[in-house]
Amino acid sequence: MSNISFNKISTKAPKSFDKEKTKAKTVKLLQELDELQNVLFAENKHSVLVVIQGMDASGKDGAIKNVFGTLNPQGVLVKSFKAPTAEELSHDFLWRVQQHSPAKGMIQIFNRSHYEDILITRVHKWCDDKTAKLRMKAINDFEDVLQTHNNTHILKFYLHVSPEEQAERLTERIKDKKKQWKYNAKDFDESKLWKEYMNAYEDAFKNCNKPEWIITPADQNWYKEYIIASELHKLLTSLKMQYPGIKK
Repeated sequence: MSNISFNKISTKAPKSFDKEKTKAKTVKLLQELDELQNVLFAENKHSVLVVIQGMDASGKDGAIKNVFGTLNPQGVLVKSFKAPTAEELSHDFLWRVQQHSPAKGMIQIFNRSHYEDILITRVHKWCDDKTAKLRMKAINDFEDVLQTHNNTHILKFYLHVSPEEQAERLTERIKDKKKQWKYNAKDFDESKLWKEYMNAYEDAFKNCNKPEWIITPADQNWYKEYIIASELHKLLTSLKMQYPGIKK
């Protein structure tokens, strides 16, 4: 991926996309994904790692629930990466991530991921540029090992939300009783560092781009979910999987 500028990328669906028609397409994709996931699990030759990154309130939790929630829970795992524990900090930065890489037949979702160690850490100056570059190389090596040695296929989504939409969603967490449990006053402090985060993301995408990131407009949940479902469907279909026969 060449240099990108988020200022030049829309956070909304193209005008040619109709909301209701797109939602209907998503329903059809999810129905077909159910069968594709069953074959993935039964064939036990491939695995899928889905990395979902994005600013606070970009809709990571909702995307996971609405796209992957209809699949067989025996074949889908979700790992949310919060602030590292004391034990995790005593190891190398990839230690806590490596143990959650997907086994064959499985779809593993990372809600935030190893990329946090070159994002929030750089924004807050916990990690200098030299260390960040070394971590980017380690990330590339880690993802390469997954792809070449374990037949793991990686989809990396960046949920591209606008500052205005983020502000509206964060405020909604205060007013809506069903969402108040998500409220964290620190989110508003982090939002003030928008420019710094965009710089960190753009540099990460420039240096860790195999496979390339899928920039996913996230101001409209229906379009965001369609993109994620569509990309997963495209990937699983391309694997030409088959149910195994009777074991002899």
